[in-house]
Amino acid sequence: MTFELQHTDSASDARTGLITTDHGQIKTPIFMPVGTCGSVKGVHFTELEEQVKAQIILGNTYHLYLRPGLDILRKAGGLHRFNGWNHPILTDSGGFQVFSLTGIRKLKEEGCEFRSHIDGSKHFFTPENVMDTERIIGADIMMAFDECPPGQSDYQYAKRSLQMTQRWLDRCFKRFNETQPLYGHSQSLFPIVQGCTFKDLRSDAAKYVADKNADGNAIGGLAVGEPTEVMYEMIEVVNAILPKDRPRYLMGVGTPWNILEAIERGVDMFDCVMPTRNGRNAMLFTYNGTMNMRNKKWEDDFSPIDAEGCFCDRTYTKAYLHHLFKAQELLAMQIASIHNLSFYLRLVTDAREHIENGDFTAWKRSVVDNMTRRL
Repeated sequence: MTFELQHTDSASDARTGLITTDHGQIKTPIFMPVGTCGSVKGVHFTELEEQVKAQIILGNTYHLYLRPGLDILRKAGGLHRFNGWNHPILTDSGGFQVFSLTGIRKLKEEGCEFRSHIDGSKHFFTPENVMDTERIIGADIMMAFDECPPGQSDYQYAKRSLQMTQRWLDRCFKRFNETQPLYGHSQSLFPIVQGCTFKDLRSDAAKYVADKNADGNAIGGLAVGEPTEVMYEMIEVVNAILPKDRPRYLMGVGTPWNILEAIERGVDMFDCVMPTRNGRNAMLFTYNGTMNMRNKKWEDDFSPIDAEGCFCDRTYTKAYLHHLFKAQELLAMQIASIHNLSFYLRLVTDAREHIENGDFTAWKRSVVDNMTRRL
């Protein structure tokens, strides 16, 4: 994998770049739709390609490990061949899912014991077998195995957690360097910066990660309960240290305005379940604000769901989508998911254009207030 830094904004740390993988190129800044189990919920790959304009999607190691399982994925020739997505894929390591299984998991130095949310069966993740699992899945970008501590962790817990994550990171790189890709395309390993909301821990973690000289680096453990302004502060602390000639990936964030604020602070890559999860629950994102399509006010509004226009089909009206949600039609969730994903991809595309034009900061300020409104 290579990364070419192309433009930088004179008034902020925003930048554009080009990631090249064996499965294609990715223009940054970029939003990556989440395909937890090898699919983006409710959205065909044709729609992802032609309407959403997705350049890369995510798969989740924890979920794919449990189902369909490693035997099936290996027999299929990896996730690309299993699901038919012929563009780049990133897999997270399962660290966040393990964090979210509080009550049915046990952390120890060797790794993490957990019970499946599907059938209660017992499993054990280590840095080594997670690397082996991600080799079998075959993603272009693999994430290191880490612990994602709660956002309100105290300093001592956060420090112990970070130290263990760093020891796990060393083991991840050792295993990664001892093994080879299985399907004829190269894979890159991204380490993850943790440290909760403590500046010194985040700074130490960023230095530790930067020393790995990886193809790219990630920022994890944010948007897990801490105040938004603290999240932005942690991004600034970390990005002041992470190398500028490698892509920076902010994991699991977030709202459209979160993304613009993070781009301004030098982040290149994003993912979040929000566009599809909120879409399935009738919330649409637009430049003019957010809309709950179950609200009666849309019942006789025959204007397009996004008057500004996005990559999706604009012939669907607010009244029609309101009707579909009230009638509990599956099409409602599909239209809303495609719309939101299209908006997110349009947002980062617009951000890229304004960075190139030299007016990103002014443009960002002009759109953020409207986007946060409830219509």
